Amino acid sequence: MSATDASGLVGSQREVPQSVEVGAMRVGAECVGAMRDEVVIEEPLEIIMEWFDGDVRTRRTLSITMRTPGHDEELAAGFLFGEGIVRERSDVVAIVSCGAIGGRHRGQNAVRVTLARSLAHDWPRFERHVYASSSCGICGRASIEALDVDGRERPNPDGFVMAASTLVALPERVRAMQRTFDRTGGLHAAALANAVGEIVAVREDVGRHNAVDKVLGARFIAGETDLSAMALILSGRASFELVQKALAARIPLVASVGAPSSLAIDLAQRFDMTLVGFVRDGRCNVYSTPQRVIL
Repeated sequence: MSATDASGLVGSQREVPQSVEVGAMRVGAECVGAMRDEVVIEEPLEIIMEWFDGDVRTRRTLSITMRTPGHDEELAAGFLFGEGIVRERSDVVAIVSCGAIGGRHRGQNAVRVTLARSLAHDWPRFERHVYASSSCGICGRASIEALDVDGRERPNPDGFVMAASTLVALPERVRAMQRTFDRTGGLHAAALANAVGEIVAVREDVGRHNAVDKVLGARFIAGETDLSAMALILSGRASFELVQKALAARIPLVASVGAPSSLAIDLAQRFDMTLVGFVRDGRCNVYSTPQRVIL
């Protein structure tokens, strides 16, 4: 167990390798030859939830997700936050890296999250029975009813605006901050930006939903659970589970380089969120609550 950071919640964030060199054969129209290539690391992370019922302590595996090592404590915090298991910083007592379930490059591939004794929870609602792949954030949900988002607070429809010129410039600014992507080309990014376009945080991961969990988890650990003054920027497409995670943090605007799904649009419209897709080449499409984008 590592020492706690300034927040008193998690251990110090370790610098871990996120890529590895491998051998490959380069084939082209005029040449064939051996080469070395740098690829992103993908390994399982087991998220273990610990809680107390009176004096009885219970530990269960909440999820096993395929992720890029690094910022694992943030990933676990963001995962629980996005799922609605925790809502406030005080709901969590500790988050620690605590062991291994395998892994070629690192010894610690498990994170244990200890909930506050006062926190009520519904284990069957959040239990997952299978691995969550790097591309799917909800495929392991035990039942379709667990996708329900009733009870979530909608962002203030008039409390956040961003100039269109600022919005369309954000993906390139985020891309310039993707250090591991520069070497591998194999990572997604999620970023938080304020209304004037300042990038507050960026996280990378082989999984789109993991990158979002990491960037939201970083703010949760810092005690910031209401991100109604922020926009979430996605390097890929905008799917339902990513908009759902933004909703948990009351983020009013989600912008993606790629396309949104129909269910993501439905969710954004239902909760007065602004969903923007195809943010590239100086243009974008606004699918819901367009008044937050100033032309």
